[in-house]
Formats: sequence, structure tokens, C-alpha cells
Amino acid sequence: MQATVTRVPLRDRIGGFVALTKPRIIELLLVTTVPTMVVAEQGLPSAWLVVATVLGGTLAAGGANAINMYVDRDIDALMERTRKRPLVTGVVEPREALVFAVSIEVLAFVWLWGFVNLLSAVLAVSACLFYVFVYTLWLKRTSTQNIVIGGAAGAVPVLIGWSSVTDSLALAPWLLFGVVFFWTPPHFWALAIKYRDDYSAADVPMLPSVVDHHTTAVRIVRYSVVVVVLSLVFGPVADLGAIYLVSAAVLGGLLLWYSVQVLREESAKRAMRLFTWSITYLTALFVAMAVDVLVRFGL
Repeated sequence: MQATVTRVPLRDRIGGFVALTKPRIIELLLVTTVPTMVVAEQGLPSAWLVVATVLGGTLAAGGANAINMYVDRDIDALMERTRKRPLVTGVVEPREALVFAVSIEVLAFVWLWGFVNLLSAVLAVSACLFYVFVYTLWLKRTSTQNIVIGGAAGAVPVLIGWSSVTDSLALAPWLLFGVVFFWTPPHFWALAIKYRDDYSAADVPMLPSVVDHHTTAVRIVRYSVVVVVLSLVFGPVADLGAIYLVSAAVLGGLLLWYSVQVLREESAKRAMRLFTWSITYLTALFVAMAVDVLVRFGL
């Protein structure tokens, strides 16, 4: 008797390929790219450069995320949070996902090289390679430092944003890189506190699943302190004014407050409040730096 083949509707197939790129993560990456371009330009970059950089960055990040899903499809099937991803449900086949991911990654490099500059293209592909080989294939399943070191890939978009305007790098973008780099662990650990059982079931040594809550919370507070310090140092280095500095201080104070609350109380609810605020924090911080530049230059 011939097996019945279930045909997936075209709309679901398209949605599956889009889901492979993790659009919500890409949105956050782009939130850091465009304001960085404004600071680097000390004004408004050309609309075409912004579009070209954003499109190239979207393709690069999407390709990296899709490869991540391809590699992690086995553990995604074991975790409550990820079991509805397209490679788990069968909406997209593994081979299709890999071809799709590599194709858009190559397209990202060609696009950025052709329409932005070679430095930005190299940075984008380097971030992908780091995310795939260092984080996904090596650290994620072997070390509690997985998201600490692997988070560097998510900090590269600020370097791409800066280099797209200046075709070079300086101290200021590296400080921003540090902000995002040190922001990533407390942001992700807060989420992982809620889903610690998921990570344990999948045998992924995410910090909250292998150490006690207090240890995780202490590290969250420490990393949050570094984030706030770097954000404040960035102001004078990038020649930003009072709008940014006041915003960085207030936003940073709230980030620390939410972090301390996680330390004071072992609660998934507290942790998710920090997770939610951390997204707001990063978005508002980068918006503030762009607003500071635009207001001071009357744009």
C-alpha cells in the first residue's frame, strides 16, 4: 500500500521559510544598526545606504538563523518553546532549509559588497560563521559560556552599521559592540530561567539549567552593570549630548533594578519582566542616541 504524502499549503510553506530566519530577532538586530548609522554619519545617512545596509543585514542574519535551525532541529523537537518551528513540524524539509540558508547568506555578502562596502560584507558573513560554528556547533551543547561568547555574533550589526557609513571602525562602535555583547547574556538568561526545564530536557547547558538561581542572578546583575557603564562611556566618546546621557542613565537604572529583582526573588515572572524590559532597554537606548544626534543638528 502506497504511503500518503501530505501536501503543505503554499502559504504555510512560505511562512515556514520566513520563520526560519527568526524575524523577531532580526528586528532587534536592525534596531541597533540604523541608529548606529545616524551616529556615525552625525546626521541622516542617505536613504539608499540605509535601505541597502538593512536589506543586506536582514539577509545575513536570516541566513545565520536558518542554519541555526537546521543544526538544532533535533533539540528543537524536545523543547516546548521551539517544537513548532518549521523543521520540527515538517513544513520545511532539512535539505531545503540548508539550501535556502546558504543561498541568502551568499546573496547578503554579494549585496553588501556591491551596494555598501567590502568591510560591511565581511563583517556580516563573519558574524554568520561565528554564530554557526562557534555558538551553534560548538558552545551551545558543551558550555555554560555558550550565550556569553556566542552572543558576539548578535553584536556585529553595530559594527556593520558604523562601517557602512565610514568604511572603517573606531573606538565608538566597539563600545557599542560591548554594550550589545554584555547585554545578551542577562537578556537570554532571563528567558532561560523560565525555560530551564526545556534546556535540561534537550541536554543544553544553558546557565539557569545547570546552576542554582542565585548564581545565575548574580551573573545577570554583573553583566547588567557592565552594560550600563559601557553605555555611559559611549556618550562622550561618540560626542553625544544630554539627551543620550540622561536616557542612558535612566534606562540603565531601570535595567539594574529589574536585574536586582531577579536576584532578590526566584521567580519566572520576575525573570520574564527583565527579559521584556531588556528588549525595551536596548531599543530605547539606540533610539535615544539617534534622537540626540538629530536634535543637536536640527535634522
